[in-house]
Amino acid sequence: MLFFAAACLAGVSSFGEIKNSAMPDPKPVIRVETDTANALIPVLSWDTEGGDRARTNLLRDPVRLRTMNNGQWTDTRDLPTQHEEVGNSGTRYHIAVNPDTDLVWAITTEPNRLTMQIGKHGQGAEKAELVFPFNPRTASTCVLPSGWDQDGHPLLPSIISAPDFGQVLLSCREPVALKARLEGSRAQHTVDLIIEMPLADDRTCTLDFDPVRLPQPTGLKANALWRMGRRGWFNVFQPSATWGDPGHPFSAPAGILANNVISDPVSCLIGLYGDHAFFIPEVAPGISVADMVRRTVDWWLDHRTRPSGEVVAYWDYGDMLDANAGPLIAAWDYVEATGDTKWLERRIERLEFIANFLVKRDIDDDGLVESTHSGNYGMLFDPARTASAYDTINAGFKDAYSNALTYRAWRCLADLERKLRRDDARAQYARHAHRLKARFVEVLFNPATGWIAWWKSEDGELHDLASPMINSLAIEYGLVEPGQAREILTRLWKKIEDAGFTRFDLGVPLTLVPVRKGDYLQPKPGKTAATICGAPEREDGTDTFQKYLNGGCCVSDAVHFMTALYTVGENDKADQILHAMLERQQKGAFPNGGGFQNGVVDAYPNGAEFFTWDGQTCGYEGHLTYSFSFLQALFLRQPDFRARLYRPLLEK
Repeated sequence: MLFFAAACLAGVSSFGEIKNSAMPDPKPVIRVETDTANALIPVLSWDTEGGDRARTNLLRDPVRLRTMNNGQWTDTRDLPTQHEEVGNSGTRYHIAVNPDTDLVWAITTEPNRLTMQIGKHGQGAEKAELVFPFNPRTASTCVLPSGWDQDGHPLLPSIISAPDFGQVLLSCREPVALKARLEGSRAQHTVDLIIEMPLADDRTCTLDFDPVRLPQPTGLKANALWRMGRRGWFNVFQPSATWGDPGHPFSAPAGILANNVISDPVSCLIGLYGDHAFFIPEVAPGISVADMVRRTVDWWLDHRTRPSGEVVAYWDYGDMLDANAGPLIAAWDYVEATGDTKWLERRIERLEFIANFLVKRDIDDDGLVESTHSGNYGMLFDPARTASAYDTINAGFKDAYSNALTYRAWRCLADLERKLRRDDARAQYARHAHRLKARFVEVLFNPATGWIAWWKSEDGELHDLASPMINSLAIEYGLVEPGQAREILTRLWKKIEDAGFTRFDLGVPLTLVPVRKGDYLQPKPGKTAATICGAPEREDGTDTFQKYLNGGCCVSDAVHFMTALYTVGENDKADQILHAMLERQQKGAFPNGGGFQNGVVDAYPNGAEFFTWDGQTCGYEGHLTYSFSFLQALFLRQPDFRARLYRPLLEK
């Protein structure tokens, strides 16, 4: 049986604006194909924007049932089955579990809904499992649940989110004690959603799958742009499946926001998750992404913070100061969005603990935090990593990126202290932030280029990579005064033009000049540079320029450059980038329909989170959640939303 609802997209102009925004939204598409011989669903897919992406199957194997009979699990495909068509859009399977017991699985498609009913007749078969074997190579399909039980099981209702295909809300009509699991394998590229349900004679369990489409948020003025970006908004949120050996750092528990569903949780950038949830805390009734941010912050505070107060970055890597800043920023986002001061009261001392680790890193008492890495030329060798999430750049000592994040983190913590009326602590962290800001430009501005250098190493050298991201973040956070900020962005825009970069649909390059060999992570003795993503062999770095962190387009960085441009009033330039990226997001560029993700790849240089300047992939993840933070520019182009998100930075 085949169900495929036809629909078409509204017309799109060359700049990505929908020509007739008054046109009604196209109807979502859900596609289901059932097997005529066995109790199986070989094809399941959807397109919540009513396009043709449902032509691509989201499954690697058919959806199937398992049943427990006399304590033994049996796959129902191995049991005698009768198949019948029900009307024009339904299938019913009668499965003989034993001579006295039949399991009935009914699958019905209605307008904008898929429904499954599972029940039994007879005394056998104590419970059943419905298994959805998703193919993460096609899309990094994950679950956004209404909550998690104490064993790490997602609760219904839950959104099943298939990046760039769309989302469906899975719910159960009856008050049945269902248990869900999300299990994966990074090595085998598998993700399984398993719904376990008890079976009672002559009672059914009814599961509904309803398409989810985000309404335009209150106050957001760009409705045509929102229609282009709304489906991709979910792509930031990827709670991890359980994968790997839990006793090994190369693993993940269930339900921690991660790079993708079968990739690493990383503390350094969870502030981006928090910022995303800040704008839309609840994505469906009872589905709070803000709660997912809180759960993630709790996990890092409770399980991945060392006795010194240092937060682990990922795996067992330390020495990245943004690993401490990220949870502090995300904590502010959560409390500001939800008003949950009771959680804050419970966690404030732990938040101070990781903030004070950053305070102690001002080892020369000049106001800036210093990395444990020297940043000296040619001093970073694999397997070591550098001072931040940009972990193949040999940044160290006085690192502009780490200091910008630390500044915001301290400002956020000061505001959290204010909420609890802890005035002395508020003043303390505000003072640390003020001292950092007072020295930031003085130490890191490069008069030879007219913009901020990436870092000043322990030997006193400024390492200037002409990075739009570094300068944009400093401008966005108010570390650079408005007049100087405009001058810096004018110079960087001219540098972009002079360098010949035109592909704003890819975002912006991380650096506008090649990264010299000694300013990049270098291979172990006896190994070649080919063992490290983007590592140059030439001293001047030109052999790998425009690849990975050596000047590649890191999609996630675009939000900072656009926001900085909006901040100084260069709206046309920022809109030029945003329109180009939204058009790519809407149209797609890869077989799975993704514009900035091509499924879980986990192999350099095939991942679509980085691009060369001519549009070739040069990443490895394939789906990197941070990439879709560029969609925050839909909000940050408006001064009122910038004022809300960055309120702690605006206070004196």
